[in-house]
Formats: sequence, C-alpha cells, structure tokens
Amino acid sequence: MNRARPPFRHGGTPVPAPGIHHVAYACRDLEATTRFYEDLMGFPLVHTEVAAGPNGGFFRHTFHDTGDGSCIAFFDLHEAGEREGWSSEISTGNNLPRWVNHIAFNVTTGKVDEVRARMQDAGVKPYMEVDHDYLHSLYYIDPNGIMVELCVDTPGFEADPAEAHRLLTATLDDVDHSEHKSMVK
Repeated sequence: MNRARPPFRHGGTPVPAPGIHHVAYACRDLEATTRFYEDLMGFPLVHTEVAAGPNGGFFRHTFHDTGDGSCIAFFDLHEAGEREGWSSEISTGNNLPRWVNHIAFNVTTGKVDEVRARMQDAGVKPYMEVDHDYLHSLYYIDPNGIMVELCVDTPGFEADPAEAHRLLTATLDDVDHSEHKSMVK
C-alpha cells in the first residue's frame, strides 16, 4: 500500500512542492557513498528507510539534502531483485562515455572551494574542470562511478527557447563554434 508521506522538514519548514524532491541511484558501497556525499560534498544524510524487497531480501534507501531541500538518494540493495553482476556506473556500465549520464548541482563559488578542499584533503582528484562560457563546472566521480558536477552560473546566460528548439535538429555544421569551448575533454 502506498501512503503519501509528508515532505522532509528542515528546521520545521516543509520543503516547497515545486521542483525535484530527489533523484535516486543504486550504490555498491553504502558506507563509501555516505562518506562521499555527507563528508566530502557536504550534503547531510537526512533520512534512511529500510524495507523488504519486492521478491525477498531488503534495501536501504538513503537521502542526502543537497542544500535546497531537494535530495540525492541511494538504494543499497540486498537480494531485493538486483541481477547478478549489476553495475552502478550508469554511463560506463551501459558502454557510454562517462560524461553522458551525470547529476549537476547548482552551487556557489564558496561551495566549490569547500568541496575542492575536502576532496583534496581526502586524496580525491577532480575528473575534469570546464568553463562552459555560461557556467563553470567542476566534476568528480562518486564511489558508484557516477559523475557529479558542481555548477556555478556565470553572468550573461539568457534563456532562448526558440534557439533551443531550433538546435533540436542541428548538427555540428549548423552551429558556430568560434566562441564556444568543448563540453568534454
């Protein structure tokens, strides 16, 4: 039976309804995942569920507050329906470039500096850092092989829905690349 749950409360204030509540991924090592997100990224663990799997076994479902009331969540599976040899690496596990499937967090420059320092102290090197012109991104790979992006918006970006729709069918020949840097390295 599915029951509606109240929103997570932080300091007694309900999380606003619009927007993403959480994004969930599977994890291979819950302890390493919790350390990465709570200790290194600075996203506190705010909720954990333990429940029976649909066909036996059990799972843990953890939630880390990303700073705005939304969460990144993880499933720690224990014979709960997962297949032998499953991969938590959502891009490389599907034979895609690592940068294709990832999660990007909108953060401040101060947050980037804090995370960079904690990662460096822990011996974790950035996967890459890219100035996309309209935002600056610092990328890490989490313990599950998932790429995590910290984004800092830069001034000057303006939404252009008409151009966005035009580019839905564009190829490289249809785009002026003279002022744009490559997204990936």
